[in-house]
Amino acid sequence: PLQPRVPKDQIEAAKAVKNPFPATTENIAKGDGLFHGKGTCFVCHGVTGLGDGPAAVGLDPSPRNFVNPEFHRARTDGELLWVMKNGSAGTAMVPVIGSVIDEDEAWLILLYERSLGQGPPGS
Repeated sequence: PLQPRVPKDQIEAAKAVKNPFPATTENIAKGDGLFHGKGTCFVCHGVTGLGDGPAAVGLDPSPRNFVNPEFHRARTDGELLWVMKNGSAGTAMVPVIGSVIDEDEAWLILLYERSLGQGPPGS
């Protein structure tokens, strides 16, 4: 699950891209709304982000588990945005920026996804 999805010749550029939105409660809530609404992320990634959505059945590899803190430590925001723009070869992840959501909405969704991997306070 920690295999990079960005091609080697593009990974440094992707890693350099930073989220322009701060991780405020308001922005995370907006991302939550988009994840569970317009972005339809929950269909594959599950209502709670475990990668167990109704469309995930039979997918190999299974959708990312956004609750896994190891995943979040291994991937930068820029890498995750790259996947949302370009999809992920060899998986069911298709490009969603420009077809389902815009880039600003993607950044907000990423804030929400990151919040899922933080675990309970004090953990």
